[in-house]
Amino acid sequence: MGNGGKLKEECGVFGAYSLTTSVHSYIYYGLQALQHRGQESAGIAVYNGENVQCVKGLGLAIEVFNKENLKILEGKMGIGHVRYSTTGSNDIVNAQPLVANFKNEYMALAHNGNLINAEELRNDLENDGRIFQTTTDSEIILHLIAKNYQKGLIEALKETIKQIRGSYALVILTDNKLIGIRDVNGIRPLCIGKKDDTYFLSSESCALDVIGAELIRDVEAGEIVIIDKSGLNSVKLETNKKRMPCVFEYIYFARPDSVIDGKSVYFTRFEMGKRLAMEAPVEADLVVPVPDSGIAAARGYSIQSGIPMGEGLIKNKYIGRTFIAPDQKDRETGVRVKLNVLKELVRGKRIVLIDDSIVRGTTMKRLVNLLKVGGAKEVHVRISSPPVKYSCYFGIDTPTKKELIGARMTVEEMCRLIGADSLQFLSIEGLKKSVGLDSICAGCFDGVYPMYVPKEGSKYLFEKK
Repeated sequence: MGNGGKLKEECGVFGAYSLTTSVHSYIYYGLQALQHRGQESAGIAVYNGENVQCVKGLGLAIEVFNKENLKILEGKMGIGHVRYSTTGSNDIVNAQPLVANFKNEYMALAHNGNLINAEELRNDLENDGRIFQTTTDSEIILHLIAKNYQKGLIEALKETIKQIRGSYALVILTDNKLIGIRDVNGIRPLCIGKKDDTYFLSSESCALDVIGAELIRDVEAGEIVIIDKSGLNSVKLETNKKRMPCVFEYIYFARPDSVIDGKSVYFTRFEMGKRLAMEAPVEADLVVPVPDSGIAAARGYSIQSGIPMGEGLIKNKYIGRTFIAPDQKDRETGVRVKLNVLKELVRGKRIVLIDDSIVRGTTMKRLVNLLKVGGAKEVHVRISSPPVKYSCYFGIDTPTKKELIGARMTVEEMCRLIGADSLQFLSIEGLKKSVGLDSICAGCFDGVYPMYVPKEGSKYLFEKK
């Protein structure tokens, strides 16, 4: 499906520190494993013992890096980033890592998340005479660290964290340290891995698996992890903030083979499907997932309901980000290029169509129509999350409220719009039970955010037009 009708994540970050081994190939393969988190730009910065070398460009990691430019990234410590732009336009100047040189030292930074007080912080810094090279909120963090640097690195980081509000998983490179920081609510994921004498920081554990590293643990909410020649050290910020990881990581963003905050993403999705079958049963002949986003939930729904699961929709695996969308009058072809109906399987059957979310409703409408044209007798849509009703302010590119079908319509109205025989969503309670964490951020469903969010004005510092 690509991301048609899906919410989009902001970024993936990765870092590596070794005493003996060059880490550039680890970072490259780590970024490939995190590519689902952002496809607009990719970058790697490595400290080679003398200075920081950085290669970044627009496109996928496989398009940005090659044997030649990876050679100049030899070094025993480095960080990498894949980006989907929420704050700042998709421009090479906004590609990360961001590299700065101050006090005769180097610093590189990569950020996943979104600062909700970026505008006021940037105004204060500009009034202070600081000059910005990019339109990203990540550069604000770099300036704040530099501003407080005379207090020492750790104090500068603590001061910076006190000032920034929002979500952030940061990996920072200095000339002798690799640092990881997770926001005080733990909204965005970040974990620690190890292989031999090399430590890793990663947005998701699937990237550790790819390079043969072992997942040690997650970075805690409000924790600064410092990796240097003495090993791994930690500074925990004193905060009374509630840990509220983003539930959409479990629903859609993270790869199913990742483990976040001790929970298997695949099994939380499987559990969502099981609970959906309990909450929204229907008499049917076949459970059909929307590939690939609905597969784990469909398995859960099938096992709980006893209705067999089948591949009623076949995905073309070769439609990538370069797919040229057809013009308005030929949109149906666009869907058929990505997905085709297995008519022999669905003909004459009552279908339960499972997906993880409905955002605008346009894609689901086309899929229901494809199945009916393909001979399905009935199509009952079941969604393994609640309706998306509110904007996200923490690094997910949610459409505006007027584009969110769940904010404008009742479930019955949505059902009529998409042409389904019935439509039901998983409840917020069912979702929370499926994830199994005491507390999660489900603000896009219930409007309850980890912190006060200014509802007026643009959601992001430089909102994409």
